[in-house]
Amino acid sequence: MNAPRCPQPNVTHRSVAVSPLKLSIHVDGHGVIYNHSTNKPFPIPTYLHHHHHHHHNGTKPLNPNSTFHLHTPPRNPHFSGLISPEYTFSTLPSLYLMLPKSIHPSLEPQPKTLHTKSTITSSLTSLLKPRFSPQNPRTWIIFTVLFVQILLLCNLRSFSSSIPTPLPSTIVHHSSRAQDQCGSGKVFVYDLPQTFNYEIIQNCDNLNPWSSRCDSLSNHGFGRSAASLAGIIPEDILPSWHWTDQFVTEIIFHNRLLNHRCRVKEPESATAFYIPFYAGLAVGKFLWLNWTAEERDRHCDMMLGWVMDQPFFKRSNGWDHFITMGRITWDFRRSVDHDWGSSCIYKPGIRNVTRLLIERNPWDYFDVGVPYPTGFHPRSKSDVTLWQNFVRTRQRNALFCFAGAPRRAFHNDFRGVLLSQCRDSGESCRTVNCTGTRCSNGTSVILETFLDSDFCLQPRGDSFTRRSIFDCMVAGSIPVFFWRRSAYLQYEWFLPVEPGSYSVYIHRNAVKNGTVTVKNVLEKFTKEEVRQMREKVIEYIPRLIYANTKHGLEGMKDAFDVAIEGVFKRFKEQEQPEFHKWK
Repeated sequence: MNAPRCPQPNVTHRSVAVSPLKLSIHVDGHGVIYNHSTNKPFPIPTYLHHHHHHHHNGTKPLNPNSTFHLHTPPRNPHFSGLISPEYTFSTLPSLYLMLPKSIHPSLEPQPKTLHTKSTITSSLTSLLKPRFSPQNPRTWIIFTVLFVQILLLCNLRSFSSSIPTPLPSTIVHHSSRAQDQCGSGKVFVYDLPQTFNYEIIQNCDNLNPWSSRCDSLSNHGFGRSAASLAGIIPEDILPSWHWTDQFVTEIIFHNRLLNHRCRVKEPESATAFYIPFYAGLAVGKFLWLNWTAEERDRHCDMMLGWVMDQPFFKRSNGWDHFITMGRITWDFRRSVDHDWGSSCIYKPGIRNVTRLLIERNPWDYFDVGVPYPTGFHPRSKSDVTLWQNFVRTRQRNALFCFAGAPRRAFHNDFRGVLLSQCRDSGESCRTVNCTGTRCSNGTSVILETFLDSDFCLQPRGDSFTRRSIFDCMVAGSIPVFFWRRSAYLQYEWFLPVEPGSYSVYIHRNAVKNGTVTVKNVLEKFTKEEVRQMREKVIEYIPRLIYANTKHGLEGMKDAFDVAIEGVFKRFKEQEQPEFHKWK
């Protein structure tokens, strides 16, 4: 029975220098090599070559009457194992051996395999016989060289346990699917000093001049669980509902971006750079009372001083950077010191930075409107589907509704006009009195009212937009607008292209001068038209809400996903030759 044969690898040969040797050998005048310590012949032929210091790439025979030293060489980088000390050798000066270099080296140990002497002898003899006679000493010299190299090859596969193998560096392998998902872009999140984000949250007791905001900012910005909605919404979906503050997008976006599948740790590979500054939370308490302009701008000035010193900001002058500012744009557009708000948006360093705001300036390219946070934060795609089915099949008893409060300090207050028309409409209209702070973070009464109404009236609030737009649509109610800037010029990334497919627009002046009444306009829509508009609203619910998961909703895009994809697309467009960038 034949012994296992050493495999013939597909190899290339290469001379490998090894270190000075511990074992002494002596070459006598006849070319016989002796073990210097035992005085016994050592089977190494004189045709082994060594590198002479006068010949950079040359070789020459071992000199008779020479003594050399052998030792175990270090690990060869081209082998998975180590050379056995029983058979490895080198000389002084450096002996060169012809060793194989694997085409695909592996870090894993290879199986042990050996040749028998008889098999190798017969094959080598037949190979050498045409050129050398068995009586010729050269035949045995060549045989010995080949024999030693084969033993080397086999034994270096079986000696890997004598020295620990260093662990390879950790490499993150992305599936082809993950790489495809990041084809739009990759984001780098700046590690800002905590003064600009986490410390602001830790100081939640002092972010508002009248009360603590700690409950509002709890649960990663989603706020307290909305347990009081039990009995109003399906029990299976109740854990997805919270009393969420309308000014928390900075926290939501930061947390999601830290876990984003296309986040990179090396800025060199990023196409977008996120600045996790909680601008809205930082300026909140300074909007009231008698704070100076310097105090209202302090956090923004410090943040820009840090960011503008970063090499990748300097490289693009901010064009590939973006930030979430969790309030309306007008809170950051103070033009003179005694006016309202911060002047952060007017600072030179933020001029070219894309800004995600819950209300944008329609004439500022760098402002992007994103949905106000609502109370619905699904944990999975199934939560969304259950909710969509619930609002689709909900029995609605009122034609329209209005949740809000009059602005009596305003001349010809339009909200007052709507409230008056609602009262005159009897059971066709439902109202919710939101005087003071009753509706600031939503109430069960508001949700019930939207769930029971086909349409919801959405006049402008303190500014052109209001959170109620999104509370209304998430409940499957059809919004009625009186200013185009309330939605159509605000949230283009998130709403259907055709406004009439999901909403109704009535010009405010026609309502004010009595040309039309809201009830008469809405009653003209057929049940089928109402059903189609509602279906479009329900279809777009995922794009209006922020999921309560680290990685989003599998197979479904929420408002965060839509916003980040929009940022990536915008930055790609900016790289096109026809796009003009100023410095």
